[in-house]
Amino acid sequence: MLDFTLDKIDLEILTALQLDAGISNLELADKVSLSPSPCSRRVKILKEAGFFRGKVTLLDPTTVGLPVNVFIQIKLSRQEKKNLEIFEKNISLFPEVMECYLMTGDLDYLIRVAVPDLISYQLFLDKVTEMEGISLIKSSFSLKQICYKTELPLKHLKVV
Repeated sequence: MLDFTLDKIDLEILTALQLDAGISNLELADKVSLSPSPCSRRVKILKEAGFFRGKVTLLDPTTVGLPVNVFIQIKLSRQEKKNLEIFEKNISLFPEVMECYLMTGDLDYLIRVAVPDLISYQLFLDKVTEMEGISLIKSSFSLKQICYKTELPLKHLKVV
């Protein structure tokens, strides 16, 4: 992100676009009390400043047949830069992997996987266990999703 000063309207634009990236410029302008042309310019400036990573449509996992979320903790046999890079490159290739984080503490990675059923998870796990350098895999199955957000909290941002 560039050195950028936000104002109240920029913050309103960011908030509105996080809730609905498909909102028309006309609707967005109305929502933030601007005319369409200045609103469009502000969105372009925010985009150029690096505030947006992209636009997506969030699908309902159950509707598309992916109701099972598995959280996997992985420990590598050796936490060396080369091993980390190889693992990260390889794990990112699996379409089931929705999130992957390098962690502090006893385990090296926390991964969230979305699969249709336990058989699919077993097939995924078989592929992961073929990867070199893994010393421990612990799986936890989500029973119920309590909270899921895609909107980042923005209250900490300083506005002028």
